[in-house]
Amino acid sequence: MTNSFQLAPRMESLPPNYFFELRQLLAEVSASGVDILRLDIGAPDMPPANFIIESMSEASVDKAVHSYSPINGSPEYREAWATYYQNRFGVALDPATEVFSLLGSKEGIFNLAQVYVGPGDAVLIPDPGYITYTSGTLMAGGAIVRMPLLAENKFLPDFDAIAAADYANAKIMWLNYPNNPTGATAELDFFKRAVELAHQHNFILAHDAPYADITFGNYRAPSVLEVDGAKEVAVEFNSMSKTYNMAGWRTAAAVGNAEVLRNLGRWKSNVDTGSFRPLMTGAATALTGSQTWLDERNAEYKLRRDLIMDTVAAIGWEADVPDGGMYVWARVPGIDDAAAFAQQLLRDTGVSLTPGAVFGSTSPDYLRFSLGTPTEKVRVATQRLRSWADRK
Repeated sequence: MTNSFQLAPRMESLPPNYFFELRQLLAEVSASGVDILRLDIGAPDMPPANFIIESMSEASVDKAVHSYSPINGSPEYREAWATYYQNRFGVALDPATEVFSLLGSKEGIFNLAQVYVGPGDAVLIPDPGYITYTSGTLMAGGAIVRMPLLAENKFLPDFDAIAAADYANAKIMWLNYPNNPTGATAELDFFKRAVELAHQHNFILAHDAPYADITFGNYRAPSVLEVDGAKEVAVEFNSMSKTYNMAGWRTAAAVGNAEVLRNLGRWKSNVDTGSFRPLMTGAATALTGSQTWLDERNAEYKLRRDLIMDTVAAIGWEADVPDGGMYVWARVPGIDDAAAFAQQLLRDTGVSLTPGAVFGSTSPDYLRFSLGTPTEKVRVATQRLRSWADRK
């Protein structure tokens, strides 16, 4: 007889992970003989530059590095993040107090809520938005206040539409630009307003910035920390995964407000430990070494973006051309259940896209394309979508 164990009450509020559950459908469709092309997951398909891999590999030979690493990251790793922020944004960071290592930014995002959010505390979350903002809040017992990201507002939240009571009860506001899933970008004036609100209402402004160096044309994404007074209220989560194609390395950092980082470290010291030191060595090399290879990588993403944009227009869907990030956010006129539509599209074409409902409640007629798929596969996927549309 198999025992049944009762879950903790907090698990009742935890939503299932869409991509975890998608595996079963993908297996079913694949078993039917359909060749699946996945444009759903936002993961880089290209490796980091060779000099980064070589740096990590060389560091791993040292017998002294195969022990526990500092919870806040090695000194060289924190110095490298400070160097990157100075070079990239003109932002000065104290590597000892204003940089904290993470095992990927996802865990830091989730853990921030565990540190600062209690039952009933409000967290201002973009909708649509990265699902970990929501899951971290729910696990902490917080109350989600959704900030709709609408096309008519260029997918920026309307700060004036947030109720005074929600501002008064807010512990954290989450922002994310370049944005997942919409591909929207933000200018420095937008962040200035957000910083002003954080000062006024005494909440933590948390900016998730993993796509800051995936940009196209002349657009250059700012950091929230460029705003005067931002470090008094803000933390920025930045990841090696997207910028440097190092998703599997699980190295990232939270930077900014020293008090917030200190308390995040207090939590993490009871939960995990530091990254493997050679990974941090490789990451430090990426942050401080040549950045020119990113131009070639971004050019490849742009090629994929343009293939998708041309197809979206050809089949009668709607999308704004993104200036940054890894996604095209496409509206499908005439549908009200993108999840069902995406499943049928997968069965009909073998092309897997992510429905808007995964990211919130305001996008029932949107699908997300990821640029993290080899260009030739994107080309085949777009050809299949065109053929499918011609048959409709």
